[in-house]
Amino acid sequence: MPNYMIILNPVSGRGRGARLEPVIRKSLETHQLDFDLQMTEKREEAIELARQAAKDGYKVVVAAGGDGTSNEVMNGLMLAAQANEGHSAMGFICVGQGNDYAYGVGVEPDVEKNVEILAKDHRNWIDVGFSIGGDYPEGRYFGNGVGIGFDAVVGFEALKLKPLHGFVSYLIAALKTIFLFHRGPHVRIEYSNEVLEQQALMVSVMNGRRLGGGFMMAPEGEIDDGQFDLSIVDQVKRGRIATLIPYFIKGTHATQVEVHTDRTNRIVVTALEGKIPAHADGETLCTAGEKLILEILPKKLEVVCPEVGTPS
Repeated sequence: MPNYMIILNPVSGRGRGARLEPVIRKSLETHQLDFDLQMTEKREEAIELARQAAKDGYKVVVAAGGDGTSNEVMNGLMLAAQANEGHSAMGFICVGQGNDYAYGVGVEPDVEKNVEILAKDHRNWIDVGFSIGGDYPEGRYFGNGVGIGFDAVVGFEALKLKPLHGFVSYLIAALKTIFLFHRGPHVRIEYSNEVLEQQALMVSVMNGRRLGGGFMMAPEGEIDDGQFDLSIVDQVKRGRIATLIPYFIKGTHATQVEVHTDRTNRIVVTALEGKIPAHADGETLCTAGEKLILEILPKKLEVVCPEVGTPS
């Protein structure tokens, strides 16, 4: 049994996954890593492939793709662990657009460096988020973060911008979303000892640090501290949305009066008027949800990562 199962999404990064397949194989062989490689053919297939790989006894299951692939692989590993079917660590080979989940554990988008990290085999245990509600009443795990409201719609729109890649596609989508989703729903937000009822443009719940390849939603966030980093944005006018975007890129949004930041291990968001769109790691949780319950599961996932910690 090889030690590594590589789950490669060929359509990640607008087809970059398929183009880099021979490069990935050569790098793995150069580092003398014993591996099998499977390519996904449909959405959510990586969940079952990762779960089966854990059952089969692979020591490391590698998500070779973007945030969506990483989310699916992580869900498969968590389901296997939950059912006592087997344990595998998770690794990353970044070929997607944002690669924000990998960024949160210190892995940058460079195939050769990614394989070097796998070869060195340094491990860390990180937190996992769990969401109940929307299209997943039974729950779904997430690794990097959940966006409710404006940033969820940004993610949906970015997927439609086929010719564009990475951070540029998310930036253009953010500007477009100003005209598509400029009024958030009236929501109740419950966390720690706080209960807020307000019209909210956006509620960002981060386990990692970054979204969209360049929006520093939680610049001080740590993926192994047992806490979510929250950013709650009041309803503002369209013009103000545009002027807030640079602050989120720089990670200085907490300085703005309309942005409220905090930390918690559990948060409940309920739509009182209107519906809530939401994503988890860029994957749709719902387009018209009514209630989401999000909680942190401390140090539940073992990952192969650099020894130096989270990048600056």
